[in-house]
Amino acid sequence: MKHKNLIDLEYMTRDQLEHTIMLAGAIKERPEIYKHACDGKIMATLFFEPSTRTQMSFQTAMMRLGGNTIGFDNPMNSSVAKGENLKDTISMVSSYADIIAMRHPAEGSAKAASLYSSVPVINCGDGGHYHPTQTLTDVITLNYEKGRLNNLRIGLCGDLLNGRTVHSLIKTMCRYEGNSFVLISTKELSVPQYIKNIMEKAGCEYTEVDNLVDAIAELDVLYMTRIQRERFESEEEYQKQKGVFVLDTEKLALAKEDMIILHPLPRVDEIAIEVDDDPRACYFKQAEYGMYGRMALIALLLRSEDAFSFKSADPTVDKEHKCTNEKCIVNDPQQHYLPKNTYEKDGHICCDYCDHIIE
Repeated sequence: MKHKNLIDLEYMTRDQLEHTIMLAGAIKERPEIYKHACDGKIMATLFFEPSTRTQMSFQTAMMRLGGNTIGFDNPMNSSVAKGENLKDTISMVSSYADIIAMRHPAEGSAKAASLYSSVPVINCGDGGHYHPTQTLTDVITLNYEKGRLNNLRIGLCGDLLNGRTVHSLIKTMCRYEGNSFVLISTKELSVPQYIKNIMEKAGCEYTEVDNLVDAIAELDVLYMTRIQRERFESEEEYQKQKGVFVLDTEKLALAKEDMIILHPLPRVDEIAIEVDDDPRACYFKQAEYGMYGRMALIALLLRSEDAFSFKSADPTVDKEHKCTNEKCIVNDPQQHYLPKNTYEKDGHICCDYCDHIIE
């Protein structure tokens, strides 16, 4: 099935991904050349969850390309507050805009939205599932700051269970040869099994540790993440995990001189403020790369030709299997109309929305 919806970077071929990376670099060097690339176009930013960088960088990206934006950053300020379902919201908005950038708390919501949109949908984060444009930001930063996307020892630290940025980054970097991973987390917040399966299938070495000090010396890249309070069932559970991993100058002294530190932001207390002054700290530079990456992506998706379409598996309408992921969009009673789509992968039946293995 061909489409122009960016649900996950997995849908991009390596050629498409590298073309986007190169275009982002070109825009960064000569932004004036692209200031009319999207004249007359409108982007709708639909943010059902709070956001600063992602929402503002999309809006800025569209305006720097000559386009305009509409949308909301709080569903309570929209008809969602009146009980409107996702299908109706998307059907209506896609008649106003040329492209939609959406963040939603339910896993699989971006795929669900794409079923009812007449314009391209960009996934800006669907619960703890995927965040492809943050991953695009990450790989652009790696490409220009490390000079390569292969043969990297990448440490990922913090909430690896709920961190959609972590999941998306691992999946993407597994496509490049020679990459290996050090997964630094508590047992309770370790990376999900389906991500481990991806690393194993790709032949990427990975180790799991619970101590940043023991791991930092061997890393080319350290990807720090915050402990996500909003993903915990209770404040007590959050407090048990909060502050376990903190990068400070003492730990950083053990790292390689050319290691770089990335973070999807916002940070809470996992990176000490004094680390900002270290030349290895690239997280604010990373946010700037993200704007150029989104500019490139928008420009490519809005081109009239089909050269930048993505291929994904054709799903099956499956009334026999029910997704058991409580966080999946199909288990939201308000979205009862959604077809129960599944697909087969590696001998398993998976939910087409959240990719959860059903059996």
